[in-house]
Order: sequence, then structure tokens, then C-alpha cells
Amino acid sequence: MKIRILLVGFCLAFAYAANPLAAQKIEHPLDSLTFQEYWTVLEVLRDAGHVNEETRFSIVNLHEPPKDLVWAWSPGRDYPREAFALVRQGEDTFETVVDLKERGVVSWKKLEGAQPNWLREEFRAMDKEVKKNPDFITAMKKRGITDFTFIGCSAEPPGYFGGEEERGKRIAHVQCRDESGVRNTWAREIPGLTAIVDMNAKKVIRIVDEGVTSLAKTVAEYDPASIGTVREVRSPIRIDQPLGPGFQIQGHMVDWQKWRFHVRADQRVGTIISTLTYNDGARRRPIMYEGYLSEMFVPYMDPSFDWRRRNFFDSGEYNSGGFAKPLLRGTDCPENAIYLDGLIATDQGRPKTVANALCLFEREAGDMAWRHLSDDPESRKKRDLVVRSTAVIGNYDYVFDWTFQQDGSIRVSVGATGIAEVKSSAVANADERPLTGGSGPAPEPADAYGRFVDQNLIAINHDHYFSFRIDLDVDGLVNSFLADHLVTRTLPPDNPRRSIWVREPILLRTESEAMLHADMQHPALWRVTSATAKNHVGYPTSYQLMPGMSSSTLLTPDDYARRRAGFIDHDLWVTPYRYEERYAAGDYPTLSTAGQGLPAWTKANRRIEQTDIVLWYTIGMHHMVRAEDWPVMPVLWHSFELRPFDFFDRNPALDLPR
Repeated sequence: MKIRILLVGFCLAFAYAANPLAAQKIEHPLDSLTFQEYWTVLEVLRDAGHVNEETRFSIVNLHEPPKDLVWAWSPGRDYPREAFALVRQGEDTFETVVDLKERGVVSWKKLEGAQPNWLREEFRAMDKEVKKNPDFITAMKKRGITDFTFIGCSAEPPGYFGGEEERGKRIAHVQCRDESGVRNTWAREIPGLTAIVDMNAKKVIRIVDEGVTSLAKTVAEYDPASIGTVREVRSPIRIDQPLGPGFQIQGHMVDWQKWRFHVRADQRVGTIISTLTYNDGARRRPIMYEGYLSEMFVPYMDPSFDWRRRNFFDSGEYNSGGFAKPLLRGTDCPENAIYLDGLIATDQGRPKTVANALCLFEREAGDMAWRHLSDDPESRKKRDLVVRSTAVIGNYDYVFDWTFQQDGSIRVSVGATGIAEVKSSAVANADERPLTGGSGPAPEPADAYGRFVDQNLIAINHDHYFSFRIDLDVDGLVNSFLADHLVTRTLPPDNPRRSIWVREPILLRTESEAMLHADMQHPALWRVTSATAKNHVGYPTSYQLMPGMSSSTLLTPDDYARRRAGFIDHDLWVTPYRYEERYAAGDYPTLSTAGQGLPAWTKANRRIEQTDIVLWYTIGMHHMVRAEDWPVMPVLWHSFELRPFDFFDRNPALDLPR
């Protein structure tokens, strides 16, 4: 018997090794592309004469079926299966859609007036060209550097400013670092020296030398051996679920208590949560069709040439290699986590596994879900389900959590960690003095645009903006958007109270009316209401978007960086659902011109009343770096919440067990 079991196990292992797709099965219209489907894309395009050995792929991704088909789908029903690819042929780029079932090209269209996202190979593509440029060699010699053996130069898309040098070209700015003898090379960028290059022509356009500043000698390592003594943490805490997880995963579908949703790792945006429903008695009620991070924008606040170009669109520009990066088992997620792998396309379009792209785990933090102390006291323990992913964009690491709660709420959280970008300074330390009313302008301090975090190192001030696309379908597709303004009402003189606040509801009917800002001085509740369903006391069912701690932009309206990232003009936008409107800064933010994405779409001022609507909410964060953020930053969390508001007839967590 034992031999037979071993033989069966060997045969299964051999079959899987010979055909790794044996374990892959498409069970839902929104399931990620499989390994074989990536190859189907390549084979179909090859057979159509569209690809060769020189072809590069900026992205290969699922081309989603129509929304109404997905909501109506049930197991056993047929559905289209297509892939979208961005294909690079020399200087030309083509958008294509491939029918994976019929193995045919649905569309093939040249991309005009836009630039695709950066390829992985492009980051180091100009290293040799820059190092042999005479002006670069002269500039490095002025800095006492003649040996380039351990100098690494990276080409990145710069902030586009509409100049003649940039127009119509694939321009990159190249910065170099001394990578010798250190792990953390972010502290070793050669200051004041930038190479402007044409990536298509493979040539250096010019070298910008802003003057010699000695490279900081500070070593900023953070591994245990470099830190020295590691603190003792007594009495370890163990997380154990002896009966296994309290949720079920079938393919990409997750069932947890009363929640059900589809989850996948997407190459461009990371985690996508889809077809979210809640089981309310005999009804499975729709809440959200799709939710995901649609774009990130990170502008730096130093006016010098080598810093002002740093206006990064981290999702749209840097998704080669996949936005979601591998989670580290044992530290990034708790011991009881379940991990899901992802698949992405390499620069050559080949499928590549991203191990542990997502993790799911239940969490009990010792909080109560609800309580009341009386003669008959009651309290219930709270448990959450967390879906987590991470992204690594150069120096920064980001953590993204979707937390499902037993009371019908969903918290969406972003954690920023990693390494702050720094520049070397001729001045060693801060000499901070309070501002005074003295006569004449004071000389600009070395840390005017950041703060010293180490000897001769200044971390530059910057912002982070995270725009989430939230396609709520509250009890169906026909929704409206309501702003409940809380306003002061003055009471008559004969009332001992002089004032109270009351609700003034405003139904917003067009896109221009729904360009909103969170204002603590003028509070309002933002709600998506159903046009067809009411609760037991007659209110339309709804879900509230409750902002968390956030910051509005301080950039002026004429700043080209802000104009390219127009979605940061408002904390919240509301648009009618359109299949093709998926990314807040537009499909192609790389070297983009101003006004794309939300500003362009909303010019039509479309109707948002009693229709299918989408919320675009942006978390903003001003980061003035502290000493405690160096050499690696503690995780800083920001979040918002989606809360049921009159969606249920009573507290949905009443049925939690003691």
C-alpha cells in the first residue's frame, strides 16, 4: 500500500513537472491569465507576423469581459477570454487584444501621442553610453572619480514639462551612484550630475553639471550585522489556527463568514478585489464590482535640476516586473497566512511567477466588535480578514491592505516604508534657527528643501498620493451620490441651547458637482445610495466612503507636475462607469502631457444620478522626513473606510458568538 501511494505521488509530481498548467484552472471570468494563456498571446502574435526576437512587451494582462456579463455569470456559463498586450517594436508601440479561446488577433492598433511604461531593461540600458560620454567623464573627474568600475547609472522617466527637448521623444534622466562596498546604495548618489538621454536613439543629449558636492561617506546599513546589538524580545507571541483558516479559497474566489469576493494580483495595480457581496440572510447582496489602486504620484520638493524632474507615477510608469512584489514569509504576514502567487509578463512577454504576491489571513487584535456594560453585560470579540500585497518602487516599499470586517465595513490601508531619497550636502549637520522678523532675507540653509538624517545627508521633502478606483454597486448597478452636509442651526432665544447641528442632504447630479474635498471645518458624509432598495424604515440603502487622515496638494495650479497628475486636485471624484476609464492619470502617464485621466473625462460633466457610478478617492501624504525614518523608515499607515449606512436593518455583527 505504501509503495502504491509513493508511486501515485511520484506520477502526480512528474505530471505536474512536465505540465505545470495541470494545477491551473480558469474558474471565473476575472481570473488572472494562466501560464499557458501568456504563451497563447505570444504564439498568436507570432503567427500573425507581429512579433520577432526584438519585440518587447510593456505589459500583458487580462482584458476583462463586460461588467454586466461578469455580474450575471454563474458556473457553467460561457464567457469571452481575452488578453491585452502593449507591444514594442523599435520606436513604435502597438495595443493589441488577443482572443485566447479562438486564438486570434481581435485588434492591433499603433499607439499615437503617448509613451508606454518603462521596461525593466531600460533602467540600465544607457549605463555604458553615459560612462563613455566626454562631458560626463570630465564632470566625474572634477569630483575625483576616474574609475567607473563600481559606478552604476540608472535611466528613469523624468517629469515632463512640455519643452522642445522632451516633445515627441522617449527622454530619460540618468543618475549615477557609487555602489562599492555598501548594501544601501541610496545614500551614495553622485549629487548635481544628470545625463539627459534619448532612449530610442540610444544617445546622450547633454550633461547637466550643477556643481561639485563631495559624496557623503556615511554608511547607512540596516542589516543585523551592521546594527550590532539586537534587542531581546521576551515571551514570543504565537498565532495558531489548529483547524486551519476560517475562510475558503476556490481558485480566486474567497468566502469568509458572510463576505464573498474575487481577488487577483494584477501586473499594473497589484491587488484587485472584484464582485464583492455580503450574505444577508437569504439574500447575497452586491456591494462593489471592483476596487483597486489606480495610480500613485510622488513629487519631490527640491527645485534643483536633478530633483525637480522627480515626479513619479509609480503604478503607470513602473509596473514592468509586476506592481506586487513577493511577500517575505514569517515577517510580512503572520504565521497563519495563506499565500497566492501571481503571474506577470517579462520584457520579452514570457510568463514569470511572482511568488507570494498576495497573502490572506484572519486577525484578532484583542478588540471588541461591540459591547455594553449593564446588569446583563455583553461583549463580542472582533475578527478581521486581511488581503495584503506589497510594492517596491525603487527606494520605497508600500504595503496595501484590504481589511474585511464583521460589521460589513471594509478598511483600505496603505503603509509606506523603505528608504527615503537623500542627497549629499557640503554642510555636515543642521543649524536650525526659528524664523525671526529680522531685516533682509536670511541666507538659504542647506536643508531648505529637506532635513538632515545623517552626516552630510539630506532627505528631500516629498508627497505621496494614492488614488483608488472604487466601483460600488450598492444593491445593484443603479446608484446615486449623496453628500450629507452637517451644518450649524441657531436656536430661538427662548431655548437655553444656542445651537445644534443638522443634516442637509444634497444629491449631486453631475461630475462637476462631485469634485469634492474633505474639510474638517465643513463636515459632510459621502454616500453611494441605491436607487432601487430601501431598508426596513424606508431609507435608501447606501455605503459611505469615510476619509481617513489625508493631505491636499500644496502645488500651485500652474505647476506642470500637478497638471500631469490632475487627479490630486480633488480628494474625491465621481464619474459614470465607463469600461475604458481605469486609471486616474490616464492609460499612459509616462512622459505624459497635462490634463489626462480624470480631468479629461470629466470635462463632459456627465450625469451621475441614478446610474452606474465610480468613486475615485485619493489619500494624500506630505512627508517631511525625520531622523527616525533613517536609514529605513518605520511603516507609516494611512487609510479610508467603506461603511454600510442604512444598508442593513440592524447591526450585522449582532450574531457574533460569545
